[in-house]
Amino acid sequence: MKLGKWLAGAGVLGLVLTWGTMSGWPLSLQLLRFYPKKLGSSCLGWMAQWPLPASFRGPILGSFAHHYDINLAEAELPLASYADFQSFFTRRLKPGLRPQEAPVPGSINSPVDARVIASGTIEKGQAIQAKGLPYKISELLKHDPKAGRFEGGHYLTLYLSPQDYHRIHVPLEGRVMAVSRVEGELWPVNDASTNHVPRLYERNRRATWTAGGSGSDEGLEVAVVLVGATHVGGVILDEHWLENRKLPRDGGFEVNQLPCHPGEDLGTFQFGSTVVLLVGGPRAKDWEAIRTEGKVKVGQRLGAFS
Repeated sequence: MKLGKWLAGAGVLGLVLTWGTMSGWPLSLQLLRFYPKKLGSSCLGWMAQWPLPASFRGPILGSFAHHYDINLAEAELPLASYADFQSFFTRRLKPGLRPQEAPVPGSINSPVDARVIASGTIEKGQAIQAKGLPYKISELLKHDPKAGRFEGGHYLTLYLSPQDYHRIHVPLEGRVMAVSRVEGELWPVNDASTNHVPRLYERNRRATWTAGGSGSDEGLEVAVVLVGATHVGGVILDEHWLENRKLPRDGGFEVNQLPCHPGEDLGTFQFGSTVVLLVGGPRAKDWEAIRTEGKVKVGQRLGAFS
């Protein structure tokens, strides 16, 4: 009887894997259909906060940094000062290492150290995740009833690898209008996923920070969307923008026009993931991206008025 049940289960698993293969998904993604991604991410996040014995911090964190080619010379503190993996992942950099480019009309600077993997114009309410895979801006900005105002604007997708600095910074001069969070899934956001998993960014857990431009950025509006991933459950907005309120697990609220300046702390990724940057507003038609692919650093200009 038990053998019969096992064979039946194996048969179902075989059918699902066969379907996955026929769909063109890589084997790694097929197997992730069955992996408890939220539970696994929670467990890894818990383990990452285990205190490391002081004598082990250098060897353990140093080995991790060597494996991912992390530039330890940029870290604010020596390795022995990071009590656990999480504090190392979310480390700050030495002061002055990421200067903001001088403002010009319409300048928007990179909020992260990352690789630009997609960019383009928002048309018919959609952005492109990868070739042949569109997603809806209204779904990405789930708790924003006026997401349609980004129509005709621009999107840039910035991917953070384990090698990168994991803090997110304010990209423009302006005032913060709203924050929100979506309790979604936790698919990976690597190249395999972006090329195969439909609607990846609107499916995954994420947090959103929205601001309108002022001064030289008058007429622009940005939404910075922090997209989580497998083992990257922590998408955290800086408490300053919450005005002593708690961000709902799945919801959001308006912010009282808090002033923001390029380079200020916006949020943190626990392990690193992807930022989708949306540029809209009355003058979005005049804005032009100047970095549409390749590596960027915090503070480097992504675009300005043409």
